Amino acid sequence: MAALLYRLGAWTYRRRRTVLVAWLAMLVAVGALAGSAGGSYEDDFSIPGSRAQRTLDTVAEQFPAAAGTSAQVVFVAPAGHQVTEHRVVIERTLAAAAKAPQVAGVVDPFAAKTVSPDGRVALAIVDYQQKRARLEGGSLEALEDVVRPAREAGLRVEVGGPAYADSSGDGGQGTEAAGLLIALVVLVITFGSLVAAGLPLLTALLGVGATVAGLATAAGMLTLPTTAPALALMLGLAVGIDYALFIVARHRSQLASGMPVAESAARAIGTAGAAVVFAGLTVVIALAGLTVVRIPFLTAMGLAAAAAVIVAVLVAITLIPAVLGFAGDRLRPRPGSRTVRREAADARPTMGARWVRLVTRRPLVTTLAVVAALGVMAVPAAGLRLALTDSGSAPAASTQRQAYDLTAAAFGPGFNGPLLVLADLKNEGDNRAAATALAERLGAVDGVAAVGRPQLSANGRYALLTVIPETGPQDERTERLVTGIETAGGGSVSVTGVTAIGIDISELLNASLVPFALVVVGLAFLLLMVAFRSLVVPLKATLGFLLSVGATLGAVVAVFQWGWLADLIGVSRTGPVISFMPIILMAVLFGLAMDYEVFLVSRMHEEYAHRADPQRAVAQGFRASARVVAAAALIMISVFASFIPDGDATLKPIAFALTVGVLLDAFLIRMTLVPAVLALTRHRAWWLPRWLDRVLPNLDVEGTQLGRRASVVMVR
Repeated sequence: MAALLYRLGAWTYRRRRTVLVAWLAMLVAVGALAGSAGGSYEDDFSIPGSRAQRTLDTVAEQFPAAAGTSAQVVFVAPAGHQVTEHRVVIERTLAAAAKAPQVAGVVDPFAAKTVSPDGRVALAIVDYQQKRARLEGGSLEALEDVVRPAREAGLRVEVGGPAYADSSGDGGQGTEAAGLLIALVVLVITFGSLVAAGLPLLTALLGVGATVAGLATAAGMLTLPTTAPALALMLGLAVGIDYALFIVARHRSQLASGMPVAESAARAIGTAGAAVVFAGLTVVIALAGLTVVRIPFLTAMGLAAAAAVIVAVLVAITLIPAVLGFAGDRLRPRPGSRTVRREAADARPTMGARWVRLVTRRPLVTTLAVVAALGVMAVPAAGLRLALTDSGSAPAASTQRQAYDLTAAAFGPGFNGPLLVLADLKNEGDNRAAATALAERLGAVDGVAAVGRPQLSANGRYALLTVIPETGPQDERTERLVTGIETAGGGSVSVTGVTAIGIDISELLNASLVPFALVVVGLAFLLLMVAFRSLVVPLKATLGFLLSVGATLGAVVAVFQWGWLADLIGVSRTGPVISFMPIILMAVLFGLAMDYEVFLVSRMHEEYAHRADPQRAVAQGFRASARVVAAAALIMISVFASFIPDGDATLKPIAFALTVGVLLDAFLIRMTLVPAVLALTRHRAWWLPRWLDRVLPNLDVEGTQLGRRASVVMVR
């Protein structure tokens, strides 16, 4: 692989103008295609084949009016007044709402008796013909325009409900720019050169621009969730900067030793570029592995993020050597610069050298201390609860959050998450009487606040009932209530609706966590064993990954469920974590952890292959790579953290988890535990049974073949 990438790097260096024009032309073409044929992103939280989804499909066939989404309109009278005093205004408003785009019907609160006991709050329901994912762009805005006259008449009016459940936050462009600024500062400190620091940023921005434009184009043909472009942007920026950083750092190191620019560019792609390809491959495989969960929106998120990583790798191995050619000798460190001093044999001990000496002085103590610290952090993870977000997780000042809180306070939390109960009455004599009797039985179930009047299908076979729980949609008791309703109704009754489908998704993801973790761990072990011809290295890497994941999930529980530091990062409400956060965390963090493992350990393995001195290999390899790995981790952390403050309820916990995960994995696992374990195991760290060594392919991640070829050329 190293030899192939060396030839690719040399070719793109020679054809740098052609390569640059090709990338820019591709970016313009994809951008134009996105502008002309691109579509909008739609959240479709469904699980084809699940019980709740099959029930919802039957509801759509038999009760078309109930198959779409709905919005809640909450009217609040001024203090000391009642909503009945404003009945004319409310009814006029609802009549106008019935004529709004895609509205199927409106439930009058006075006819439905959804007026609070104190008479101050009235709850109206606006039913839409389509699911939330199929609503047109201006449908919800039109509803908000309709209620404006009621506000002008003195009523407080808030709009929310399932139709608003997946509305995104503000986007956070300002904080994302701050993350890029921090990344630039880290790069300048690392390289000591504005030119060298600017290259990774420019190439990463080009890569994510192409990715986001490509996703917008794909959205015109496929259903992509609203979180897909944000996740792709976040991950594409982070890995794009990091991959460019590793290659540019190796290039400058070689230039500092006197290597010609053309040879250095090709050699950097053959060595650091090989590690980039290997590391990127692990990220892509992990993200593409999300398809095994068989949840469409999660598959789309994983593939979108994988596409961002693929583009980042392609940019790194094709565009970077071309840009290095344009930069020429301007990237060569000046005599006396920090880069040159670090390359000198008599250089003063660096911070990295002092750190590795500290952690390897008592390697067993270091190992036990890291394991104990991360083990304690992981304790809260045992209480992790998962659920889909709803309007209760929206920003506190938003109209959907205000509607959610007002509804819960006036009518009970269950009104924010009603359940749809479908009964098959094919074996009943009097279907209407059977449906009425079923409603009475369900009303007696523990945890049910109210049961609506049953509706019969056109053919009379099915009955549809709305059940209002006593508890909210994310409450554990609501999950138990679904089972209780199905038990009370017998085999002919099934539960569906947004809340029931959310419970199904959470249960499926919970059940998928352990199998997915085993697949990821097994993959990591195999890939690292092939890369480093060792058993200890992959074993230590995978166990370290599990430690960092456990500690990260513990931090997530402490903040998002327990409320520790919640105000500091803008968590509007504590409660269950978004269902797919843990599996996204494992997929992304696995790839990033392997990135740092490869870049750090490959330099140690390189040193060991040359001198067979395990202690010196750890020290010299760490010294050669620690500064760049630390810079890469800080950049990754700053990019992920920039999505936390203004991220919506879906993206915020993912960004927080990735920020904490990279922090723990890079600095505690890779830069502390790894050198300690390698120092503890010494020669055994690089041992592999001979029979296994013969069977496994040789990827040459460190580019040792290039080094041998260079030695032969020098001898000749």
